[in-house]
Amino acid sequence: MPTERDAETSYLGQFIPLQYHHSMLMDANRMQNFKAAIDHVVFPGAKVLELGGGTGVLSCFAAAKADKVWCVELNPELVAESRKLLALNQNGKKVEVVHADAFDYLPPEPVDVMICEMIHVAMLREKQVEMIESFKRRYLQRFGGPLPILVPTAVLMAVQPLQQDYDFHGYYAPIIQVQELSGNRPGTFELASPALYSTLDFMQPNQLEIAWEGMFTINQNGKVNALRFITKNILAIVMEQSSTIDWMNRYMTVPLAMPVCVQSGDALRVRFHYRAGGLLSSLRDTMDAQVVHRAEIIPINNKAYVHRQHLPQRYSSEMTNASL
Repeated sequence: MPTERDAETSYLGQFIPLQYHHSMLMDANRMQNFKAAIDHVVFPGAKVLELGGGTGVLSCFAAAKADKVWCVELNPELVAESRKLLALNQNGKKVEVVHADAFDYLPPEPVDVMICEMIHVAMLREKQVEMIESFKRRYLQRFGGPLPILVPTAVLMAVQPLQQDYDFHGYYAPIIQVQELSGNRPGTFELASPALYSTLDFMQPNQLEIAWEGMFTINQNGKVNALRFITKNILAIVMEQSSTIDWMNRYMTVPLAMPVCVQSGDALRVRFHYRAGGLLSSLRDTMDAQVVHRAEIIPINNKAYVHRQHLPQRYSSEMTNASL
């Protein structure tokens, strides 16, 4: 059976079997927001490139307005399937499915929009950041500037201390969980508000190494035994409305190796580091939480400002409101 380590050696991080793409197509949160963002940024006559096209659905959305779309996919099974599916759709003939490695491929001419949906919570496992940085370097070397519009254009990441129930019918199993956005399930207790720990503006250079240390003020008694990771993707900017089209990944909750008992008003210091595209275990193994003396509290807003100062003005409201 393939292991997570096997996935790490895969060039793109994940080689998703065909049957799982049905769930992705059924994910209304993902589909509706990507369709809205693509419809907003793609204009009539545009040229579009998609890296990691899967079933070709996002390329098909782009083809509703674009004159030409190059859809790049490495998995031969998906290449064949996407070609069949696109042939069934009205604008599918505008999409050329290219069987190639997205880390190497460039379109034969400049494009107006580049779409890359290799997104995992906290930018782990899939090579989203590495792929976009590679594309930008190679594109500018071949065609010069400017870069095409990128979908997504940015990502905001936050973390939150939790008390998480890991009892499964009497079997204690602290494991990584994926949680829905609709609300906390029984057994999940938020012990502090989320804090932003990283922002990536894909139009700017980004490092693969992500490291953070920050402080939380605990809001109720309990035991911090997990951290919830929250990832909000800015798919497109709607300048005329001063708003954005966003896609929230489902939450990911990662158990702490050493749980910490806390009381309301305690200051909790959390730190971790990992490499974008790395294994889930690379994050889990570095997570640390400790209660510190109240006098050592560093306001959360100061931590957020460290990240905010690197972003252009158009994201300032996103960072200030932190509407995660």
